[in-house]
Amino acid sequence: MLQYITLLSLILAFLLLLGVIFVLQRVAKTRPDGGVVGDGGSTLQGYSYLLILLAVIAAVGIAYVLARDSPWAGHILEWLNIVVRLMHITFGIAWIGASFYFVFLENALNRTENVREELAGNLWAVHGGGFYYLEKYKSAPKVIPKSLHWFKYEAYFTWLSGFSLLFVVYYFNASSMLIDPRVLDISPLAGVGIGVGSFVAGWLIYDGLCRTALVRTKWFMVIGFIIATAFAFFYAQVFSARAAYIHFGAMLGTLMVGNVFFTIIPAQKAMVKAATEGTPLDPQLGKNALARSLHNNYFTLPVLFVMVSNHFPSTFGHSHPWAILAAITLGTAGVKHWLNLREKHQTDTAVWVLPAAVALLLGVVFVTAPPAQSGSAAGSSACTQQVSISQVNMIVQKRCIQCHSAHPTDDVFKSPPNGVVYDTPEDIIRLKDKIMQRVVVTKTMPQNNKTQITQEERDLIACWINQGAQNK
Repeated sequence: MLQYITLLSLILAFLLLLGVIFVLQRVAKTRPDGGVVGDGGSTLQGYSYLLILLAVIAAVGIAYVLARDSPWAGHILEWLNIVVRLMHITFGIAWIGASFYFVFLENALNRTENVREELAGNLWAVHGGGFYYLEKYKSAPKVIPKSLHWFKYEAYFTWLSGFSLLFVVYYFNASSMLIDPRVLDISPLAGVGIGVGSFVAGWLIYDGLCRTALVRTKWFMVIGFIIATAFAFFYAQVFSARAAYIHFGAMLGTLMVGNVFFTIIPAQKAMVKAATEGTPLDPQLGKNALARSLHNNYFTLPVLFVMVSNHFPSTFGHSHPWAILAAITLGTAGVKHWLNLREKHQTDTAVWVLPAAVALLLGVVFVTAPPAQSGSAAGSSACTQQVSISQVNMIVQKRCIQCHSAHPTDDVFKSPPNGVVYDTPEDIIRLKDKIMQRVVVTKTMPQNNKTQITQEERDLIACWINQGAQNK
């Protein structure tokens, strides 16, 4: 009965909000002014976009409250994960794609040859079977077009969907996914408060630094990287390693959307207002917006790495995960810096940037490599005897099968994560490499050691694999 009530509540919530959206859209179309000039549609239409996302967030909350502590809880959370994650990826692609394109456009503009006086530059391009000609004005055209397109909802929806995903994956299951008692034994509520509070603190620190004279010097990058590393270290001392990485990426994402909301869009609105009214515009507004846009461009690759990092335990599973995260952040930002220089045709002035970034990333590969092992687990006395598949199977059935089974009994996972099952000895043998990586080398499974596997049991598994992983 509960599942039908949950579905009915979700349907009613969506229908109600979609009805409000429809009314707002109709009202917006009948307004004689159509909304703010050049703002990509009316203010009411903008509210309708916000309501669409609020409908999704409301659905997430309703589904979680109604299904909590019921057999449907895991199923609902899994599908919420799928839906919100798909939204987050879609909006993120649109936002990052726009960021990459406009930074490329700024870097590649022709600023000297046959450029009209009122232009800052132009660019010829070919794409999709057609030729395009783009122009950038020094300030604004004489007449502001009514159909001016704004790039803002991509950023807002990426952050909001990402924030919702953070709740679905980590905060709704805080005791399993967020908190690791071996790192810091705190309550789930305290963990959520620390996570959300850190985003606010990160923005205040970053925005304050951007308002100092340091923003125009190389010291801004140095100090910024030190602060980012401090956040990575802090997260690693509070949360599970996976959650620490995700929070670092969410913190950078918060800085990016804060740049759009508090600096870039207000500057653009001031530009449009000044051009429409024929009043002088403070040129510093445009410079600040361009600088924040460039900062976002450098944040993108580190954030993208974090988004996929939970699939690669050799990174977050290292004994010093914060250092690995800091190194990859610096290396990927270095690669983006070289790409920006290449678009400006300035790579000759910094030929060392790409080799240094690649060397740093290769260094991470070397540092995270597992220690060489021969026929036994390093330092383990368990390898003085032959280990059988039956011994390994007993460990797996005791420590792993709660989640990794065709019929899981875990309170969170109601289907096997990533489709990995260990129901039979043949399953264990087939997935021995994955078991070695996750259970023995990185020790990232079981998740936060939820089933309390011991080091002796990990050593027995290592011995069995190193002895050939025989089915006997």
